[in-house]
Amino acid sequence: MTQHDRLLIIDFGSQVTQLIARRLRELNVYCEIHPYQNVTEAFLKGFAPKAVIFSGGPSSVFAEGAPMPPACVFEMGVPILGICYGQQVMMHCLGGKVERGHGTAEFGRAFVTPAEGRLAILDGWFEDGREQVWMSHGDHVSQIAPGFQVFGTSPNAPFAITADPARHFYAVQFHPEVHHTPKGAKLYENFVKLAGFKGDWTMGAYREEAIAKIRAQVGDQKVICGLSGGVDSSVAAVLIHEAIGDQLTCVFVDHGLLRLGEAEQVVTMFRDHYNMPLIHADESDLFLGALEGVSDPEVKRKTIGRLFIDVFQKHAADVGGATFLAQGTLYPDVIESVSFSGGPSVTIKSHHNVGGLPEKMGLKLVEPLRELFKDEVRALGRELGLPDSFIGRHPFPGPGLAIRCPGEITREKLEILRQADAVYIDQIRRHGLYDEIWQAFVALLPVRTVGVMGDGRTYDYACALRAVTSVDGMTADYYPFTHEFLGETATRIINEVQGINRVTYDITSKPPGTIEWE
Repeated sequence: MTQHDRLLIIDFGSQVTQLIARRLRELNVYCEIHPYQNVTEAFLKGFAPKAVIFSGGPSSVFAEGAPMPPACVFEMGVPILGICYGQQVMMHCLGGKVERGHGTAEFGRAFVTPAEGRLAILDGWFEDGREQVWMSHGDHVSQIAPGFQVFGTSPNAPFAITADPARHFYAVQFHPEVHHTPKGAKLYENFVKLAGFKGDWTMGAYREEAIAKIRAQVGDQKVICGLSGGVDSSVAAVLIHEAIGDQLTCVFVDHGLLRLGEAEQVVTMFRDHYNMPLIHADESDLFLGALEGVSDPEVKRKTIGRLFIDVFQKHAADVGGATFLAQGTLYPDVIESVSFSGGPSVTIKSHHNVGGLPEKMGLKLVEPLRELFKDEVRALGRELGLPDSFIGRHPFPGPGLAIRCPGEITREKLEILRQADAVYIDQIRRHGLYDEIWQAFVALLPVRTVGVMGDGRTYDYACALRAVTSVDGMTADYYPFTHEFLGETATRIINEVQGINRVTYDITSKPPGTIEWE
């Protein structure tokens, strides 16, 4: 297996730590995230990083038990970059001072202006005099450590950019990894260039290494995969099938909450095109029966999750002798449900894939995608030869249409929702917008309204159209359709879908780490 130069990201608990890794992967740099408590002197010796990045985090450096790196990290002679809390940790450990807010907190957009002196890590910055950055700090550096100089300031952060060029130590108070710092990627590019990285980590390399890891982990044992038909589980299935062939059996649980024609597409693609062992478990009656009369969205999720475990367990038993369960878990699943690698970040999501199933069945997990973002999974899918029409599909939630149908679920409402969603997606494709949008769907609202259609009155459902743009799956904004598009789409839905007489457009967005789309 190819030995890549390695960059270590020490995780101090920021919700966007993995975005640092994403920026580095865009530069074809191999990196790993490890929580601060696991980074010991022995670990550092074994990992042998070519450079180190300290992430942000929610703690105060002067609080009891505050996350700290081992002192020896500063003696390794490798470049170090501290981000937000990471900057404060560097100052605290190297002889500077950090203080609480007192009017110096900054959250959101800020502007950094250059100080005297040039710094190679800032090549391409300050061409227009100042740079927009994303701040998220309550505490602030009040005195920089010996050997450090100031290279950039903001209104509430006089030490926004500091560095000790002689030791290749760099520290910034803002978050270069988020898109709200437009030139943040350039800063990371400059940092890895200074550190001497070759940029030889690609999806082709990831494919080879993932296959080798799967074979080493699984050996000659059998693996079962919960195939939803979505991009994540499908790419995981194709990757694992390439690694171990017919040792893999996919179980496709059809809970009756899929989109129009979706079950048939999944079965055709995997059973016929890829010739994979596939069990198609049509359990729609069971799921819809259990959901009858249920309107609480969290109860819906948990009911579906519990039944999925029971159904999956029943059909997986038909495989016989499986010792591994494969899942298409991605990084956003991990960071929003439990902290990455056991790190200190705060839990956001209340659900995740098929939680509890491995323990119940005594299975070990195979999750070859758990450190990838959605766009990286798509790149891996292309590397594996999956068709663009498939791997470019919008994300679809595990509970399916159950959470796009607020209120009580009925077969009639699901059919109305399927038809409306199909028209909406067809409209998006006809207008050439599908690939510009991260996720689009219809929600059938739990209200009926009076309307006039032709010469008669109607009393039918209202539906909401939703479309968001995103790059990393962590933040999103609504897609700005034209009024002409919305008018045309509303007309088609009302004319073609019996049961809907009113259409609205939802412009909710998803700021960093605050709400879920669905």
